[in-house]
Amino acid sequence: MTTSQTADSGEVLVIRPATRWSGVPLREIWAFRELLLLFTWREIKIRYRQTALGALWALLQPLAMMLTFTIFFGRMAGLAHAVGNVAYPIYVYAGLLPWTFFANAVLNSGTSVQSSASLITKVYFPRLVIPLSAVGAALVDFAVALTVLAALMVWYHTALTWQIVLVPALILVTVVAATAVGTIASALIVAYRDFRYVIPFAIQLWMFLTPVIYPLSLAPPRFRWILKLNPMAGLIDGFRAAFLGVPPDWVGMGISTVFAFLLLWAGAAYFRRLERRFADII
Repeated sequence: MTTSQTADSGEVLVIRPATRWSGVPLREIWAFRELLLLFTWREIKIRYRQTALGALWALLQPLAMMLTFTIFFGRMAGLAHAVGNVAYPIYVYAGLLPWTFFANAVLNSGTSVQSSASLITKVYFPRLVIPLSAVGAALVDFAVALTVLAALMVWYHTALTWQIVLVPALILVTVVAATAVGTIASALIVAYRDFRYVIPFAIQLWMFLTPVIYPLSLAPPRFRWILKLNPMAGLIDGFRAAFLGVPPDWVGMGISTVFAFLLLWAGAAYFRRLERRFADII
C-alpha cells in the first residue's frame, strides 16, 4: 500500500505492506496509470517485433481455429445441427473471440511477472501493473479479431439487434475474469516454477469445459449448473446473444459476472500476499 503526503520538502511517498487479504488496490493502480500504459505498449511492441505478419496474427489464430472446428466438429461430428438457425462458423467464431482473448491474456500475464524480474528487484511499483499490462495488450488483439466477426455477420446476413448494447459490459467482465486468473497464474509461476507448464495445459482443458464449440444445451441437465459455475460459460453465451441475436441467458451471465468479480478479489488478495516475497524468490 502506498500513500502520498505533502511536506515542506515536497511530495513524500510512503510504502507500507498490504494487509493479509487486501483486494485490488484501485487507488494505487490509478496513481501508476501512466506506467500501466507504458507496460501495455511495451507488451504490444514485443509481441509484434520482427514478425512478418504483425497484427494479422491476431486474426489468424481464431480464424484458423474456427475453420478447424467447423470441419471436424460442425460437419464430421454433426454439431452444426445443434446450434439452431445460426450458421455454425459464425457461431463458433463468436465463442472463440472472447475465449481467445481470455486464454492469451491468462497465458501472457501468467509469465509476465517472472519475465520482469530485473524490474521487480530494482524499483518499487505496484506489481499488479505487470499482469494488467499483459491483459491490456491482449485486448488490442481482441479488437483486431473483432473485425472478422463483423465480416462474418455481413457474409451470413446477420442483423444487429438491441442486444448489441451488452457488448461493453461483457468485455468488461471478460477483462475482469482474465485479470483474475492471470494474477493467480503469475503468482503461482513465481512461487512454483513448474506451474508455467501446468497453466497452458489447464487452459486447453478449460476450453473444452466451456461452450465454445457446442451449445450448453447439449450437456445433461443435471450437470449444466456445474458448467455454469465456469465464469467464461455465461460470458461466451452472452457474446453470442449480443452479436447473433439469440436469446440471452441472463442467469448464466449473472453467475459469470459474480464469479468473475469474486475471483478477481481472491486473485488480487493471493497475488498481494505473495508479492512481498517476489524479489527474494523470482
